[in-house]
Amino acid sequence: MAASVTTVEGTGIAVRGNDIDTDRIIPARFLRMITFDDLGQHAFEDDRLSNPDHPFNNDRYQGASLLLANGNFGCGSSREHAPQALMRWGINAVVSESFAEIFQGNCIAMGIPCVTASSEDVSKFQDHIEVNPTESMTLDLVSKTLTSGDLSIPISLPEGNRKSLLEGAWDAAGMLLEGAGAVKETAASLPYVNGFQGN
Repeated sequence: MAASVTTVEGTGIAVRGNDIDTDRIIPARFLRMITFDDLGQHAFEDDRLSNPDHPFNNDRYQGASLLLANGNFGCGSSREHAPQALMRWGINAVVSESFAEIFQGNCIAMGIPCVTASSEDVSKFQDHIEVNPTESMTLDLVSKTLTSGDLSIPISLPEGNRKSLLEGAWDAAGMLLEGAGAVKETAASLPYVNGFQGN
């Protein structure tokens, strides 16, 4: 079993704007990289090159763990490289008004909670981060809240996603590998598998 994810704590970073797609999160030219290891340094690279004031360029937000975004975050292509780039930059949770479903699923499969909040509440926290970049916040999947100092908002996520994170059942590939021995034993006991030669 993977580690359970009940809370994510740390400072935040706000990336404003709707419909931020996966090509903006990690430009397509980086899909050729053989491993995901160095993707973090290229997160939002084109946006950062065209806008020196982009939050991911700002020293005040370096080391942030929680990303606050707006509507339809992670839309576009289904590339796994987008959440990989965010995770390797340091992001451990994303709070947004809404997500593209495939992006959200890719994040959950990596143990990264993607939770939603109202537009008004997301805006409150984005403002809060920009004024208080070093103030820690806590995303609590048990109480379904995001809290920083006196500011607290309700968050939501699909119950199946929440349950898999809380129970440490989010890493499907890891669970299959852990159960490989039991799968082999079961396969060996099946008459239509054991010794099957084919035609």
